[in-house]
Amino acid sequence: MPVNSVFLPSHHAFAYENAWPSQAAVVIPTPLGDLRCGNANGGLCGGMVFAILDYWHSGRVPPIGRPAQGDPLFGYIVRRLIDSWHLPAGVAQYFQWMNLPDGDIGFAAFGRRVVVERGLAWRTIKVQWPQIVRDLDKGLPVALGVVTTASRDPRDLGLNHQVLAYGYEKVDSQVTVHVYDPNCGQRDDVTIRFTTSSPTKPTEFANNLDLSHPVRGFFRTAYLPASPPTG
Repeated sequence: MPVNSVFLPSHHAFAYENAWPSQAAVVIPTPLGDLRCGNANGGLCGGMVFAILDYWHSGRVPPIGRPAQGDPLFGYIVRRLIDSWHLPAGVAQYFQWMNLPDGDIGFAAFGRRVVVERGLAWRTIKVQWPQIVRDLDKGLPVALGVVTTASRDPRDLGLNHQVLAYGYEKVDSQVTVHVYDPNCGQRDDVTIRFTTSSPTKPTEFANNLDLSHPVRGFFRTAYLPASPPTG
């Protein structure tokens, strides 16, 4: 059990994985163009993360069966998917991170290192991770936006992912974050692992998420609780 864990996928998460029929696709208009999310682009991960966090905050257990299209819960998950993108700022942050280097970019001048651009490692480890830890230490799970691709094409926004951090372990500079990955269902063994020792350099975010792309970095998303449907 990770430290400060009050959420556990096997007890609190949806009983089904993030796999939906093609008609589950939704189109989200963004300043960078339409973002198509659905079966082909990884399903409804953000909606599932926000919805299950809503159930957790409300102290309610989600229905066991997978909702069909037209079911109130299905519509709710789709709405929470749109909320999870925090338009327009959230989409802009994903796109910005997709276009940043993995490590810092800079040059040497007069015996000093001048940083021109902070990379995803520094932004994840030095900026985002301390904020995430503060919530986890309070027993609050944290929704994360996971950047998995480097691209200037807005159509690739759908390649990114969302998970829910619910605990962590730290040994020296080694950090293991325990996460609920909607793609993995109720598994309790899903993690993201990294070292905090060299944040200015490209850092490996080792993981066993159900993804076809590597994790380049992650950030805390703007979550506000909502009331899930009854029944």
